[in-house]
Amino acid sequence: GYASQKVVDSVSRKVDLFLYDLKSMNDARHKKYTGVSNKLVLKNLQRLVKNGCDVAVSLPLIPGANDCEENVRRTGEFISSLQNVKYVSLLPYHKAGVAKYKNLGRHYKLEKVQPPSPREIDMLRERLEAFGLKVRTGGR
Repeated sequence: GYASQKVVDSVSRKVDLFLYDLKSMNDARHKKYTGVSNKLVLKNLQRLVKNGCDVAVSLPLIPGANDCEENVRRTGEFISSLQNVKYVSLLPYHKAGVAKYKNLGRHYKLEKVQPPSPREIDMLRERLEAFGLKVRTGGR
C-alpha cells in the first residue's frame, strides 16, 4: 500500500484481488516499526475500495508491536467502514525468520519475541468479527 496514487490507479485496473497489509493504525508506531507513515497506506486502501476493487486485508500480528487492544479496535473500525473488503487475515508472528537471518549472518531484532498463543489469536479474531468482518487465521 505504500505507493504513489498514480501507481495504485494504474495497477488497480489490472488486478482482481488486492492482498493488502495493515500493520498499525497508530502512525507513530507504524513509523517506528516500518520506517514510514501509515497515512499513504490507509489512503491507498480507501482509494482502492472507492474504485470498486476487491481487497483482502492482512494484519500481521507482532506481539508488543501491533497486537494491543487499541490497534485491533481501530483496525476493525477502519476496515468495517470500507466496501469491497472480502476478508481479514490474521497472520500470527512466527519464528521462521530467526534461522534465515542467522544463515545470512544478520541480527534478527525479533528473536526474543514469542508467537501469540492460539487463545490470543482467537480473542483477536473475535474482536474483529464483532465489527461484522469475515476473519481468517493464518495464511490467506
